[in-house]
Formats: sequence, structure tokens, C-alpha cells
Amino acid sequence: MGGERDTQLSVPRARGVAVTTPIPGSRFSRDQLERLLGKMAGRRVVVVGDAMLDIYLSGDAERISPEAPVPVVTVHTRRYALGGAANVAANVAAIGAECRLVAVIGDDARGDSLRSELAQTHLPDRHVVVAAERPTTSKTRVTARGQQLVRIDEEVEDAIPPRAENQLLGQLDAAMADADAVLLEDYNKGTLTPAVIERAMALAQKRGVPVVVDPKFKHFFAYKGATIFKPNRRELEQAVGATLDLAHPDALPTSLDQLGVDNLLLTLGPDGMVLVTKDKQITRIPAMAREVFDVSGAGDTVTAWVGTALAAGASVREAAQLANYAAGVEVGKSGVATVSPAEVLAVHEAHYDQLGKLRRGGLL
Repeated sequence: MGGERDTQLSVPRARGVAVTTPIPGSRFSRDQLERLLGKMAGRRVVVVGDAMLDIYLSGDAERISPEAPVPVVTVHTRRYALGGAANVAANVAAIGAECRLVAVIGDDARGDSLRSELAQTHLPDRHVVVAAERPTTSKTRVTARGQQLVRIDEEVEDAIPPRAENQLLGQLDAAMADADAVLLEDYNKGTLTPAVIERAMALAQKRGVPVVVDPKFKHFFAYKGATIFKPNRRELEQAVGATLDLAHPDALPTSLDQLGVDNLLLTLGPDGMVLVTKDKQITRIPAMAREVFDVSGAGDTVTAWVGTALAAGASVREAAQLANYAAGVEVGKSGVATVSPAEVLAVHEAHYDQLGKLRRGGLL
């Protein structure tokens, strides 16, 4: 993928982000992208973090409860899906890579359902620790005629108990033995304790493999040396205690220094992403979505694609561009979803055709 010179173009600002960026898509030819996707298949990627079970209840709401002014939902269907770190793992598997999920679940019915979903996705659960002391984290969404009425979260946010932590550290050692990358997915549900973070970072450094971090608010500054650190704007602003002026050229490089990470990938929702590399170069990556149906799970998709691309030898910019393609596909799907290499290739082709028209018209 290296070797092609980036075509530069002044692009519209994304809410004050004033930078000059490579045109998305110009880094790849179709052959180059296909070669990278081929290398991503079979990579060994470890995902560590808070696994969740997503539960979807759908039905009709045609009357109001006599007990309170709320709708009564008659449930017709119940569906389970992988959430949190488990969804990241599912996305890695959908790419064709070998994924090893290192996580903690409860000894309960929801934990059984989560393991069943892992099996259906052809994801092994041999590195998943069962802790009877805590429940399996679940998010239940109740919808009627396509409209979400309520979400019910069943979870604890305390750190996993010492026995489970020791077991998890052992599973992490085993999973990382021949890994090509490690992805740390934090939802503040207690899996990523300081000891787990420290061990994961040390093992990655020892093996010389990339580390991608999707942080939350706890332990935000505990990932020094991470290859890519991927917060959203709200998370980063809360962590640094200030509103970020993205139009200021030093704002994000300063955050990069504060975090002590190699590269910062800031996600901006409909405004795409901003990548700040270790040499303090800032690249804006506009969103690729043509239609946004559901944004849940898009961040997990980005983490999975960035990490697997790095595992296959992609540059940081190439990995971010691929992840942007994948996120554009994911938000066009209902609920938490995975994205296939064929779908990413189709997005690239659609965008690359537009660039071809510009070049043929003498505009590039």
C-alpha cells in the first residue's frame, strides 16, 4: 500500500477541523486493497474487554398500561446478539481473521446465551472466564413497530473480583502467545483492571505487535505506548477536562502528548474521524455513510478493522481509511452488525470511481 503519493486537496472543515488531508481512497488501488484484505484473513487478533449480550425484544404497543402512563408492549420476537468486546470479536471474525476473545461473563442464563452466540459466530470461548460473583452484562432494547421505547441495562461496574482477574490474566497470557495484534475494549464494566491493562501492554510490547485501545473514562491515561488510541470527542474532552478547539492546530497534538500514545484516532460521529500520528500530522477522514440507519456498534467496527489491518501490516493511515469504509457500511444496518471484506471493497470501488471521474476531467 505504501509507495503511492497522496493527492492533496483542501476539504471542507468538519466542525472547525482545519487541515489538509489525503483524499480518502487515493491510497489504494483495487489490487492493493484486495491484497491487504487477503493478508488480514488469518491474522491472529486478541480482543480483551467487557463482553456484553444485546437482547432485542420487538412487538406491538397498542394500549396504555392502567398501572402507569406507559405503553404495554406485546412481545412477538426475542433476538440475541454479541455486544461490547464480543461484538468487536465478531467483527474481527467477519473479516476472516482468527479472533481470541478474553473476557469475563457471569454464571447465569445471559452468560449461557452469550456463549451460544459466540458458538454461532464460530468464535471460541476457551479464553472466556466465568465469574459466579457477578452477572453477565446485558442491554435489552424494547421496540414496537420499529421504534425503540426503552433500554434496560443489567450490569455491575465494579472491577472483576481477584479470582476472576487471576484467571483472566492466565487466559490473556495464553491468547497472546502468538498474537498479531491486541485490541482493548473498555466499557467501564470492570474487565480492564490496571493489572489486566499492564499485562496486555507488556505482552504486546514483548511480541512487538500493535495495540488498539477503545477507552472509556476509567484508566484513560493507562495506555502509554498504545499504537492507536480511539476515543470519541466527548470521552477525550472529559478526560482532559476541557473543550477541544479542533480548529487550533495544537489541540490534538497536545492531547497525543498527554496520553503518551503513538497515534490518536478521534471519532466524530457524522463528521467522520481525525487521525493524529506520532509525527503530529493531522488527517481528517470524512464519514463515508450514504444512509445512517443505526449508529450502535459503529465504534466496535472501527476498532476491529483498524486492529486487524495493523495486524496485516497496514500503515496507520491505511488502517484508519479501511475502518472508515467499514463504519460507513455498519451504520447503514439495523442494530449491532458486522461488516464483510466484500462490503468494504464495494465502498472503496464506489468512491474510487468518483475519483476516477475527477482525474479524467482534469481536476486532479
